[in-house]
Amino acid sequence: MLAHKVITEQVVSAARTGSGFIQSFFPKPLHDRFTLGRIGSLEVRLASTKKDIKRAQRLRYTVFCEEMSALPDLVSRLKRRDIDAFDTICDHLLVIDHANIKPKVVGTYRLLRQEIADHYNGFYTASEFDIGPMLAAHPDARFLELGRSCVAKPYRDKRTVELLWHGIWAYVKRYKIDVMFGCASFEGTDPDALALPLSFLHHSARAEGEWRASALPNRRIAMDRMQREAVNGKLALHALPPLIKGYLRVGAKIGDGAVIDHQFGTTDVLVILPVKAIHPRYIDHYGEDATRYAA
Repeated sequence: MLAHKVITEQVVSAARTGSGFIQSFFPKPLHDRFTLGRIGSLEVRLASTKKDIKRAQRLRYTVFCEEMSALPDLVSRLKRRDIDAFDTICDHLLVIDHANIKPKVVGTYRLLRQEIADHYNGFYTASEFDIGPMLAAHPDARFLELGRSCVAKPYRDKRTVELLWHGIWAYVKRYKIDVMFGCASFEGTDPDALALPLSFLHHSARAEGEWRASALPNRRIAMDRMQREAVNGKLALHALPPLIKGYLRVGAKIGDGAVIDHQFGTTDVLVILPVKAIHPRYIDHYGEDATRYAA
């Protein structure tokens, strides 16, 4: 979940005129129109048309604005789609249900590779967190930003999540990604109400050294709201959103400080996941070459 960020005139222009300009710089990979994985009637693949992206935006609007408390801007509200200019330069991972005559998008993730972000003045996450030192400390690494993830309510089960992660892993392998990162969110904007899980993340999962990245000073909310000895780990884990809990299980660490996103009604933390830190059992589960759910 990500806040609005001022971006370059090139991106705004591309967003208005379509994706052809961007594709001329960054042609879509050959596998865009092919399945990355299947479980039953569910398929995971990348969006390959503007219509695909619109379907993902409609799902995001339903989840973020109608189910949750996000405040859409005028354009998003009129079109009933969660829209921003970054959509034009990102890849969109989709889970599609083919059970009915008309297939529908039931899950999505937004993916932004470093070479594209560098060309268009940075990552979306930089509007909340100072990721510059982390990037500079790993000049030879390839970074991938994950964001705007959501799943339709009837599909919030193991199958859909498995396919989303399978698709991400296939993407990581295709582009030789070294590090994944992005914002993950708690519902609500009162950090004191989230004192237990925030404190748990601060004391038990904070990234250190070369991976340390902090919330921007003017937006930073302290996460160590409770002393370490006062944190009940079992209760804290239960209070974590499933997405954040899933990241931790895989091997992710958390940035320093949280950010209140009033537009989306959330409290955001930074997730940092070097590919080398992923627990081997998950790589074995999805296959070294992302073959577990290959069609």
